[in-house]
Amino acid sequence: MRFEIIRTENYEKMSLFAAQKMITKVKENPRSVLGLATGNTPVGLYKYLILDYKTTGTSYKEVRTVNLDEYIGLDRDNKNSYFTFMRKRLFNHIDVKLHHTSIPNGVAPNLEEETVRYDKYIQKIGGIDIQILGIGHNGHIGFNEPGTSFKSRTHVVTLAESTRNANARYFNNIDEVPTHAVTMGIQSIMDSKEIILLASGTSKAEVIKRLVYGEITEEFPASVLRSHKKATIIADQAALQLI
Repeated sequence: MRFEIIRTENYEKMSLFAAQKMITKVKENPRSVLGLATGNTPVGLYKYLILDYKTTGTSYKEVRTVNLDEYIGLDRDNKNSYFTFMRKRLFNHIDVKLHHTSIPNGVAPNLEEETVRYDKYIQKIGGIDIQILGIGHNGHIGFNEPGTSFKSRTHVVTLAESTRNANARYFNNIDEVPTHAVTMGIQSIMDSKEIILLASGTSKAEVIKRLVYGEITEEFPASVLRSHKKATIIADQAALQLI
């Protein structure tokens, strides 16, 4: 096991600690490339980035951002698209230039071309300096479901039913949850210079235990992080209760 584990008292302190690491990165390198995630887990992190921006003026004008994934079939204006999520939760509240933000296009006319374009873009801007991840109950990172090759690049994925069920709370019903997504591949994620995985709550305790103590296998995608040169788990006491 190579990654560092940082134990915090609760979700708020986890979010603040992660925000401080990202703010430090941006201050050290104002042209940083930040890899961002969606879902409930990073919302607190984004809240603290906004608070810091408003109180201390940390600037994101030269920062570039790349998101992990996007649903297929949802245009950018859809309330459940990750493009909309990022604007509401972060981009609209800091001075980042919207043309410096990038999220896979889930309605691209040729999705295979979109996956290639996205990886090339990340390489063109110098790679990801720090990537934020959550973790699914089945060990997925991004939308890389169990069985995804560790060598995978950005690709189209069929979402597991457990993933769709977990995300159904954001939609009116399960039938509205897309069945496919575009996601950064595992190798795309692993190419990041630094990775921070966030986890909070008792529901994540078993998956974090498996991440820390289980075998490295493509059937548990997050396990690959144990071979990354600079990966950190920042989690609250509830998520780390079995560690």
